Amino acid sequence: MESRIIASNLADLYQKAADRYELLPAFATRVKALEWDHVTFRDLYERGRRLSAGLIELGVDAREHVGLFSDNRYEWMLAEYGIQLSGAVNVPRGADVTDDELIYIINHAGIRVAFVENDALQKKIKKLWLELPDLAEVILMSPKSEPVEGVRALEEVMAIGTLQLEKGDNRVDERIEEIRPDDLFTLIYTSGTTGKPKGVMLTHSNMMSQMSVIPIELQCTDRVLSILPIWHIFERVFEVYTVSCGACNYYTSIRTLGEDLQNVEPTFMGSAPRLWESLHQRILENVRAAHPVRRALFHIAYFLGHYYQESIFYISDNDLQLKNESKIKRTIFKIGHLIRLLILVPWYGFFNVAVLEAIRKSAGGSIKATVSGGGALPIEIDKFFNYIGIPVLEGYGMTETCPVIAVRTEEKLVNGTVGPLVPDTEVRIVDLETEEVLYPNSNHPNEGRGMRGEIWVRGPQVMKGYYREPEITKTVLREGGWLRTGDLGMMTFNDSLKILGRSKSTIVLSNGENLEPEPIEMQLRQSRYIEQCMVVGQDQKYVGALIVPKLDAFVEDGVKAEKLQDLAGNEKANRLIRDEIRQMMVRTGGFKRFEQVREFRLLPKTFKVGDEVTNLFKLKRHVIEKKYEQTIKEMFATKEVKV
Repeated sequence: MESRIIASNLADLYQKAADRYELLPAFATRVKALEWDHVTFRDLYERGRRLSAGLIELGVDAREHVGLFSDNRYEWMLAEYGIQLSGAVNVPRGADVTDDELIYIINHAGIRVAFVENDALQKKIKKLWLELPDLAEVILMSPKSEPVEGVRALEEVMAIGTLQLEKGDNRVDERIEEIRPDDLFTLIYTSGTTGKPKGVMLTHSNMMSQMSVIPIELQCTDRVLSILPIWHIFERVFEVYTVSCGACNYYTSIRTLGEDLQNVEPTFMGSAPRLWESLHQRILENVRAAHPVRRALFHIAYFLGHYYQESIFYISDNDLQLKNESKIKRTIFKIGHLIRLLILVPWYGFFNVAVLEAIRKSAGGSIKATVSGGGALPIEIDKFFNYIGIPVLEGYGMTETCPVIAVRTEEKLVNGTVGPLVPDTEVRIVDLETEEVLYPNSNHPNEGRGMRGEIWVRGPQVMKGYYREPEITKTVLREGGWLRTGDLGMMTFNDSLKILGRSKSTIVLSNGENLEPEPIEMQLRQSRYIEQCMVVGQDQKYVGALIVPKLDAFVEDGVKAEKLQDLAGNEKANRLIRDEIRQMMVRTGGFKRFEQVREFRLLPKTFKVGDEVTNLFKLKRHVIEKKYEQTIKEMFATKEVKV
């Protein structure tokens, strides 16, 4: 039996999953540690049918846009089933959606029926209803809340559907039959990192193309932990893929993640760089607090893991190849790495079992692999987890590509890259100024690797366009079906894609030098003193940084402060940060002189999700720049301080 279901559309996939996996658990909701409520594939599908019949009875048409405003929970998937089985299109957003976003999305998408997660959201909708002329029906998802006047409970809509099905209403089956591959299944409004949200139109064929290319083999015995926002396409693909494989998806949260990793022992999870950064810091803090003997054992184990894995990478041609090396040179180096492996194997084998195994268990000892996406993974953290034996398969994609473009596999695990392209996907590396295709070079097939440019993508996962935005669509969807990603990258000499930053976030200094802020920010965020940061310097003589400090780290080092505001003018805190930046910038030796951070400011508040950062912790640079405009001006008005 195939390990994954291949279907023509989402409704077809959900129906086939119910038929194949029947009474196996599909989704699990946490009651408390070690106690979960499960729903089976059959039960979920039948509930979805009842909800779909209820939506149709309420007047939901095929291809109509239905709002879905909620965070991760079983009822999200139930609503998803109901919407897809009715042939409609869901328009999702998280429960932290702002008033302005609600008004814009509901009105722009023409939403007439909307699901809302909880009491707070239904009250927010109620307050804004006069500004939402098209909205006619609101459905409350949480069974723990009572619907206010004018709002229906989810169970009420399901009861309406149940009555219709009992009468012999077959409109649900008719709707499923009418779904075509080019029909939309979702309309996702981007998080607006560079301006107002744009509605990305994704089709059933976009989603189905992903089901056959995800390089993780899951079985019905696998356990998948869900932590990323479900309305984001990255997590959503894994939710659907889990259904296609018959695995059970466990909904966790940031608050209970550590405990759930231990208790659920997931075999797979989608993840974001921030999760691995936090886990990396927690591991190192535990090491620092450990007995000197244990601390020494860890450092020995990590040293051995480092050189053991690096030799494995080189011998298997999975080292980062940014330059073309001769076969003779590589053969000589491979012999050297092989000799090193023979020396390391007995020592590494012992310390791997005695020391590193305990660390792996702290991240869930059963994890086969995890795909990290939604942002770049810092290279040091990338290497750290792969050295200790947790294979992090970093991927690359965007909402506009549903989302996967490239992803590392265990066979092609090149640190510092996002791996090879997924099947049926083409990539071009294009000169930003001239739009000359640098890679692949049609005249010289072996040339173009290692050249930097904008990434263009073509494949079955590319979106239909931006909803009601034909002009913006034309700027990104070019002739021949090529999508301009806005990301900078290169293809390595062992055919892995390396991401270098965003073309729109590129900072141009007054001397004409160009730099990418993301690598600098990733390096700074590894400091125990720095929680968040954003590099600035457009049209300036040098680079500066806005820094959200970690209060606990300063207090541990004797800085008297009760809140973040106390740190901004604290001389000792500023000296610690200045020394830290100097060390962080020279540690890798990978930054040029003009990329060095010369000045900084400590901010009094953290960047909040939905305000300064997106749900995947991407910086909304235009929002931060506007909010701290005066601080930035003052920073560059002062005489340059060489950090």
